[in-house]
Parts: sequence; structure tokens; C-alpha cells
Amino acid sequence: MADRYLSFTGTASGRFLTRRLGLPQPAALRRWSPGAPGLDGGLLHLTAGTPDLDLAPVLARTGLGTDDATGRPAAVVLDAAGIRDVEGLAEVHAALHPVVRSVAASGRIVVLGAPLDPADHHQAAAQQALEGFVRSLGKEIGRGRTVNLVRLTDAPAAESTLRFLLSPRSAYVSGQVIEVGAHQPVAPEDGDRPLAGRTALVTGAARGIGEAVAETLARNGARVVVLDVPRAEQDARRVAERLGGTALPLDITAADAGARIADALPDGLDVLVHNAGITRDRRLVNMPAERWGPVLEVNLASVLRTTDALLAAGALRPGGRIVATASIAGIAGNAGQTNYGASKAGVIGLVRSLAPRALAEHGVTVNAVAPGFIETRMTAAVPLLIREAGRRMNSLAQGGLPVDVAETTAWLAHPASGAVNGQVVRVCGQSLLGA
Repeated sequence: MADRYLSFTGTASGRFLTRRLGLPQPAALRRWSPGAPGLDGGLLHLTAGTPDLDLAPVLARTGLGTDDATGRPAAVVLDAAGIRDVEGLAEVHAALHPVVRSVAASGRIVVLGAPLDPADHHQAAAQQALEGFVRSLGKEIGRGRTVNLVRLTDAPAAESTLRFLLSPRSAYVSGQVIEVGAHQPVAPEDGDRPLAGRTALVTGAARGIGEAVAETLARNGARVVVLDVPRAEQDARRVAERLGGTALPLDITAADAGARIADALPDGLDVLVHNAGITRDRRLVNMPAERWGPVLEVNLASVLRTTDALLAAGALRPGGRIVATASIAGIAGNAGQTNYGASKAGVIGLVRSLAPRALAEHGVTVNAVAPGFIETRMTAAVPLLIREAGRRMNSLAQGGLPVDVAETTAWLAHPASGAVNGQVVRVCGQSLLGA
């Protein structure tokens, strides 16, 4: 369903009226397209504290040149990894205060920080302060601009993350803190099709977000397996045929689902996206076990079983990626969704626990995306006032699109994203609810 309020605020009369009434003024977001793959404008590189990252080669490969003569950079990268005390935070203010207003609409600000040092509480306090700074700036900057924090120790390992955050692909990702470890990046042979030669399986891919994920991974070169329940087989085959992939009709809650996936992919799997999910909303006092059980079974138990089975069978090849779908309901909670919130919080627990072991034992990373209000057929059926609240209660004052979740998933699935592990990235326009 079209966001008529967003369209109205894009007109002269809409801008005037909403400004006078103090109403949200969302800006149309710049998203990736083949004709416009990058941001328009230059990159401004700033430092605070003593710089200890060799960023120049990495930033040069983002496709953004130095700031142009207009003085309106498309992106600002502030290296604050060297900040070690409260006094150093003044340099953060001094660096961004003069330029933040000049950042172009739909522009990007990325602050680079360091991991918190458990042996130095002054450094930890200063670096943690960057998180509050970034989240606050994201909520006030407006005009479709985003602000994110990346904690890193090695610039080359963070290249795929910086390329994502400094591009239109991250249009609905803001206020996030992403930790990047030290890992030798694997550069794909074809930068435009980084998943070429790789196989990706997406559950719940016959429609909605899952279909968008499958489409984006296929665009990036993957051979996509479209998995959905047997009753959606016709839609799954339609999607698979359009993408040059294959359909796999299968109930993901079946006890032998993992074994059947492994049998269907004897040559192995490179990307596993757990997208299948259901809702059975009702307040706990009115929620019978018949509404509780299926949600936990589809959204969490099947993810655990299938992941365990595929890892045990060696079906995920070294360098593989597991991306699970969580939700901001699993982070902040949501009235009427105790079952759904529990299941999605469980996914987050799975990711944080499994990630280090999966990487050490199988060479596979495990991450999650946590969507907020995304414009789908399901949210189109939500009552008008609740739907409008969901759209406006984020820093970008609008709902996201399935492609926003898909682009984030594609970044986590990228061969060069091996240093991103155990992360839960919200795709919610920086929802005003939750952390």
C-alpha cells in the first residue's frame, strides 16, 4: 500500500502544512538502482583523537571522491577510533559540528570507533559515549540522512561494511552499532556479482521479504533455492523461474527438514537465509497454546533444528554465511506479540551464541537482520492508525521496503563480510522504540 502521507509531504503545500503543524516530514529515500548505484557527491574524511587506521585505500574504493566544490558532501566518515578519554570527545564535536548541516539529503555519516578496552575504563567510557552520540544524532539529523557507528581494529576487514553503509543500499539502516573483527577479506572475482558461483537458500521466499531477498541475492550472482511450504509451491516456482533458480517445497518445521535440504543440495550451500516466519497476535491473557506453539515452532525451533542439521552434515561450505531474521519486536517487545517477540529474541540469542563457534569450527559466519515496520501485504492489512504509527515512529518517519532487508542480508552474505559475525542489525529506520 502506497504511503500517501510521504507523497503529500513531498509537495510544496504538504511541506508548508506539515511544517506549520509540527508534523513529521519524511524525505524520499535514495535507494540503489542499476542507473544510480552510488550516492551523488563526495566523501569528507575527518579525524578525532590520534588516528591509527589506514583508511585512505579503503575509502578510495567506496566510489566516492573527495568533497566537491558545492561543499555538500554525500558522506562523512569520522575516524574516532583513537579517542581514549572524555577530553577526546570534544574533538568529535569539533569535527562534526561545522559540517553536519551541510551533508546532502539521503547522505551518510559513519563514525568509526574502537572495541571497548576492558583494561582501560576511561577508553571504554569514551568509546561507549560514541554510541549514545551516534544514536542521538541519527534521531535529529533528518532529510533522509543516516548515522551509524562501526567499531573496528582493521580497516581492510571493514571494507564491505563501509561500502554498504556509504551507499544507497543502506537507506533504511540508521542508528546502528556494528562490530567488525579482524579477518582477511575475500575479494570476489566480479565486484558487480560477488555471489557468482555460490548457492543461496532462502526460506519463506515465495513472497514478501523472502522474495526480495532471493531476488537481491540472485542479482548478486547467486544460484538461489526458493524454499516455502508446499501450499505455496506455485508461487515459489514462479519466483525461482524468474530468478533462474530452483524451488524447494518443504515445511521447514518438519523434523527432517535439514536432512532434506542437504539431500537437495549435494554440492553444498554457501548462504542460508532463515526468513520464514508467522504471526498469531493476541494479548497473553487471550492467547491459547494453539496460537503460541506454531509461532515458536516456525520462527525459532525450526531455525535451531535446521541450522544444527546443516552444520553437522557439513552442508555449509567454508566461507559460508547464515543470516537469520529477527525483529525489533524481539528487542523492544510489542503488545499482543509475546509469542512473536519471544521467538525473535530467541533468534538473537542463537546468533550471539553460535557465531563464534560456527566461525571457528566451520568457517561460517552467523548474523541477523531485525526488521522494523516494512511495507508488505501483511502490514497493509494493519488498521490505518496503527499502520501510520508504525510508519512514523522512526527517525526516517516512514516504513521500509522489503528491498531494504534484502540489501542488508546481501551485505552480510558478501564474501568480503567475513569479519562481520554475531551481529544483529536493525533495518528499521532507527525505530524510536528499543535500543
